[in-house]
Amino acid sequence: MLILMGAEAAVAASRIKDIVDVEGVRENQLIGYGLVVGLQGTGDSLNNSPFTKQSLQAMLERLGVNVRDSTMRTANTAAVMVTAKLPAFAAQGTAIDVSVSALGDAKNLQGGQLLVTPLMGADGEVYAIAQGAIAVGGFDIQGEAAKISRGVPTQGRISNGAVIERELQFKLADLGTVRLSLRNPDFTTSRRIALAINDLYGSPVAEPTDPSTVRLSMPPKFRGNIVDLLTDVEQLIVEPDLPAKVVVDEATGIIVMGQEVRVSTVAVAQGNLTVMITENPQVSQPQPFANGQTVVTPQTQIQVADGKEHQLAVVRSGVTLQELVDGLNALGLGPRDLISILQAIKAAGALQADVEVM
Repeated sequence: MLILMGAEAAVAASRIKDIVDVEGVRENQLIGYGLVVGLQGTGDSLNNSPFTKQSLQAMLERLGVNVRDSTMRTANTAAVMVTAKLPAFAAQGTAIDVSVSALGDAKNLQGGQLLVTPLMGADGEVYAIAQGAIAVGGFDIQGEAAKISRGVPTQGRISNGAVIERELQFKLADLGTVRLSLRNPDFTTSRRIALAINDLYGSPVAEPTDPSTVRLSMPPKFRGNIVDLLTDVEQLIVEPDLPAKVVVDEATGIIVMGQEVRVSTVAVAQGNLTVMITENPQVSQPQPFANGQTVVTPQTQIQVADGKEHQLAVVRSGVTLQELVDGLNALGLGPRDLISILQAIKAAGALQADVEVM
């Protein structure tokens, strides 16, 4: 049985830095299409991957090699998709990591070299150029009658494999107001953040506009120096408030309860009908000279258990999370039964929490 729970004795106080994001300070996704060469016969088959053949022809033509009327049978090239994350405020010339994934029927990218690949953002502009040797963590080895594989050999990574060529046009210092976005939206949490900031500066510079946003106006002494302002704000300690929720994963039997979960007085009984069938065939051997035959006679044993040991239990009103868990565990139930009981208590209106099934 596995039950994860929030300990009520612990105060979930956190820094503002750990529960909010600052407007404009975020990563951006980049994507590109390229070719990997230098594979040891584990690349795309050009007949099954026409896009690889077209890309290879176009690349060679740009380098002055005409192969339009030639039959290419190389298996040392693979078409790949290249992805990366453009960090916030990344300067031109900064190196970032890239991930490389096979697009065709290549079997392994180990030993491959990614050729120059432009990486574009959602606006279609090129922000970085990627190139380099691919590091593959998995492998795939096979012989005539055996095969060993580990990881995913058709996916790899290039450390510092891309160079940023274009910077994002975002000036944080020019903002007159800054919005703090809560990662877990909540009315109470946003108000507590605003109160903590206002107490720090002694003036109403922060205002909660909705459950997920706190608008922070620039105090006069921080004009043009927003970094100092955000540094002070990020270190403030607040206690986030979250709604009562029970999350269950029926596939694995995991139950997660928040510390605010409460239950009204309710009686719970659970019983299982278990039927066990055991087959124990016997061999019937005839006596000597009896002209009989040896036969197998079936013998079946059936046992029925109706789960009478599970009695009716009462869960009192207003119990704490620890008492609720102890009460359910006292019934001797497994995770599957606990999930069904929690859903039944919720249906009866006695569970003061949302039940989310993953």
